[in-house]
Amino acid sequence: MSVINVPRPAALQDPDLQIFEDSARRFFADHATPEATARWRANGQVDRDLWKKAADAGLLLVSVPEEYGGGGGDFRHDVILQELASRMGVDGFGFTLQNVIVGGYILTHGTEEQKRRWLPRMATGDLIAAVAMTEPNTGSDLQAIRTSARREGDHYVVNGTKTFISNGLQGNLICVVASTQPGAGSRGLSLLMVETDSTPGFERGRQLRKIGNHAQDTAELFFSDARVPAENLLGGEEGKAFPQLMKELARERLMVAVTGVGAIEQALEETVAYVKERSVFGQKIFEFQNTQFKLAECKTEATIAKVFVYHCLERALAGELDAATASMAKLWVSEAQGRIIDQCLQFFGGYGYMEEYPIARLYTDARVQRIYGGANEIMKMLIARTL
Repeated sequence: MSVINVPRPAALQDPDLQIFEDSARRFFADHATPEATARWRANGQVDRDLWKKAADAGLLLVSVPEEYGGGGGDFRHDVILQELASRMGVDGFGFTLQNVIVGGYILTHGTEEQKRRWLPRMATGDLIAAVAMTEPNTGSDLQAIRTSARREGDHYVVNGTKTFISNGLQGNLICVVASTQPGAGSRGLSLLMVETDSTPGFERGRQLRKIGNHAQDTAELFFSDARVPAENLLGGEEGKAFPQLMKELARERLMVAVTGVGAIEQALEETVAYVKERSVFGQKIFEFQNTQFKLAECKTEATIAKVFVYHCLERALAGELDAATASMAKLWVSEAQGRIIDQCLQFFGGYGYMEEYPIARLYTDARVQRIYGGANEIMKMLIARTL
């Protein structure tokens, strides 16, 4: 049992979901062993064949209808999968980009032909998806995007640079945010699906070294007169990127919160086990009142986080999760994740600073949660607009 005693909402207590979770847990236990995750961190990416194994286990595009090659499930399956992966310390496997983000973009906004062209190959792991939004001089401010896509006959000619791209090394289906109408700001942005294996002018840059998430491959991408078929314009209409992105952001930010709660649970479980075993000054660390008080505070914050995430999930399943509430979840959980894991690491003393201890990885991995999915300062702006 988790140290956070929050019962799952009724929506997550379906027997079929339990069967799915048990299957996913076995998959991670078999294929994301400590030896495997250590190798991924050393290599800066997960093993390529992990994607095919995950596909064979039915873990890719689990919420996409079966007619498009998916698992026929719904958003609950993706939440369970991400929460489980986070709690089990499955490093760097960017399946949420595949399942929830890019899969969601195509399913919701793609044409029928685009759905049938890309989703089945994503479900088999032949296509690995990534989103190319951030640029060297552009993060949360989409209106400042400089990557351009100029229509020439049956193709778009794409020029620009993208950076901090998760799945950037292995991804071969890149959802690129580009300006198709210069000077139109966010109204001139479009989403182009770039199949890198058949796109002249596309090039991967260096693998980026990060302070955390070492197993997640992150890279720069370059487009130099890259020719992308016009039929790869998501939805078939220019200037729709901003509403397409905004429509999916609530669920994306909720998934950041789900990831955070899973990491908090793992950190607390590791810490409670450690302080009940480790002795200093003749007694267990847990027996000190300061330890009990600090962990009581951590558990309380963690409980609040999990209850709120489950509340947001119920609203999402009912189609009622608004952008501001999702932003609150992302903001609260990512900030709490940083505080709680920092406190947990302190109980480990010098060992907490050693990479072989999971708490060290949890500490460094937590920092980016306050940045991606929209920096927390942006979350505060969105929330403030509702006041």
